[in-house]
Amino acid sequence: MNPYPDWLNSGDNTWQLVAATLVGLMSIPGIAVLYAGIVQKKWAVNTMLMAFTGFALVLVVWVLWGFKMGFGEPAKLGPGILESAVGKPRSILGTANQHQAVIPLLDGSMPKFRFPESTLAYFQFVFAAITPLLFLGSVVGRMNFKVWLLFVPLWSTFAYSINAFLVWGGGFWAQAHAGASSLFSTGALDYSGGYVIHLAAGVSGFVAAAVIGPRLNRDRERAVPNNLPMAAVGAGLLWLGWNGFNGGDPYFSGANASLAVLNTNLATACALLTWVLWDIFASRERKPTFLGAINGMIAGLVGITPAAGFVNSFGAMIIGVVASSLVWMSWNWLGRTKLLAKVDDTLGVIHTHGVAGLVGGLLVGVLADPNVIVYLGNGKDVNDVTAAGWLWGHHPAQILVQLCAALTIIVWDALVTFLILKFLSLFMKLRAPEAELELGDLGVHQEEAYPDESLVGGRIDTAKA
Repeated sequence: MNPYPDWLNSGDNTWQLVAATLVGLMSIPGIAVLYAGIVQKKWAVNTMLMAFTGFALVLVVWVLWGFKMGFGEPAKLGPGILESAVGKPRSILGTANQHQAVIPLLDGSMPKFRFPESTLAYFQFVFAAITPLLFLGSVVGRMNFKVWLLFVPLWSTFAYSINAFLVWGGGFWAQAHAGASSLFSTGALDYSGGYVIHLAAGVSGFVAAAVIGPRLNRDRERAVPNNLPMAAVGAGLLWLGWNGFNGGDPYFSGANASLAVLNTNLATACALLTWVLWDIFASRERKPTFLGAINGMIAGLVGITPAAGFVNSFGAMIIGVVASSLVWMSWNWLGRTKLLAKVDDTLGVIHTHGVAGLVGGLLVGVLADPNVIVYLGNGKDVNDVTAAGWLWGHHPAQILVQLCAALTIIVWDALVTFLILKFLSLFMKLRAPEAELELGDLGVHQEEAYPDESLVGGRIDTAKA
């Protein structure tokens, strides 16, 4: 007896599940150990626990209502953009493995998925889960842990799910809006989350950092990484896990997935090397740093994310160099201006994710190659494929579409983040108490990442002293 339904392709299904697992590993343990190694020693446990609880919270939200809000039938809240702003919140409990996966509003514009809805739901979950974990880097070292437990489900519902529907799930920016003009021949192109994930994380993290306030002055002045080898493990998991991040987003185990993986690694390599060269020739110390290399790596990964399956490999190299350069300038020059320096974005998420995601998204409108195999082309002649950039002779209107979609994400996520935090502040403190901020992990969790072995039961072990 054949164990597979006629519509299921075991290769596609296997790759989607593997790709999803790779993306999940980017969050836990990837983000957890990367951030825990970069922050001060006293905040390592808090950082890891916030990452693990955030991951778990998003999964519950996603299954109960988030997935259908991002990839279901439109709720039709009103005219214009409101008609296709978000999907109807519905549970997938008990139904996700019963039928073939579809994205309702895109069903006629792309080939049928050849795996069950449970695979699509889990694949999209790991994207939803990593987003709040990314902007965790903006608020570590002072955010009230109880606030985090409430903020993540609310933000995932009212920010991420709407972002996903608008850009990916068939919403306003996923559709063509030609009207009287043929210039706007496609919606916004965000291959794997440069806008939905990274721009959103950068903006929301920056706003959250501004609302919650800065760390203790002493902590800001002594912001020294506690374990760079552990950070290297996390960074490596991010880099290689990104093969699933971008390689899984064609939804088919085909040539476009292969190109997306190659482009991802090539752009990242160029970006890392570019940052190192900027550090050597333009930084104050004129010395390369490992943290700088990590920032360059992340800038490349984020920059190529919206473009991985739309550009050729030369375009990927350009994106790596440009994204890394602009993020380096943003971090080292704009980051020292009064406006940005006043907001304590602990790990610079606004730069490495916000700026890089925006740059990569805009460059899609310049570099998208119509000769690249793109599933949205659906077998069309190369001249009919809408995923084509200005460099290839197509009208630069696509750059304007990319910019408008980015502005939608920026404005909406900034507003939602601000309102959620202000709402929570009505009945709880957004910042941890001062006494806990002084102690860090011991004050918040009664745990330490690196306990002093000379202390036993809260007293000094005289045998070792």
